[in-house]
Amino acid sequence: MSGLTGLHHVAIIASDYDRSKAFYVDVLGFTILREVWRAERRSWKCDLTLPGAQIELFTFPGAPARPSRPEAMGLRHLAFTVDDIDAEVTRLTRHGIACEPVRVDEHTGQRFTFFADPDDLPLELYETRRA
Repeated sequence: MSGLTGLHHVAIIASDYDRSKAFYVDVLGFTILREVWRAERRSWKCDLTLPGAQIELFTFPGAPARPSRPEAMGLRHLAFTVDDIDAEVTRLTRHGIACEPVRVDEHTGQRFTFFADPDDLPLELYETRRA
């Protein structure tokens, strides 16, 4: 039996710290828990939170681009739950963020869509309100 009790955080390396921080805080609504400049690494680390989710946002000089499409090996996407996917798509669109057409998961019947962060990291909205 595993001793795991949950997922603590997901770490993201951003190409432009200020742009990504603004996206996750101002657009997606994360709250900053702490923000640290690590001089020895020339790197920012920002702990961001939502109820039930935490992201560590990093910068590193010279970090290579992540191959993202089509379906690169490794992390596929991050998914966030929403109660009303239509309202959230409308809100993201007002921020100039393109969302794919809303689809229905054939196994669960739940609605979902994809969009991207400033570094083209694939993000998903997954509606949990409807059964």
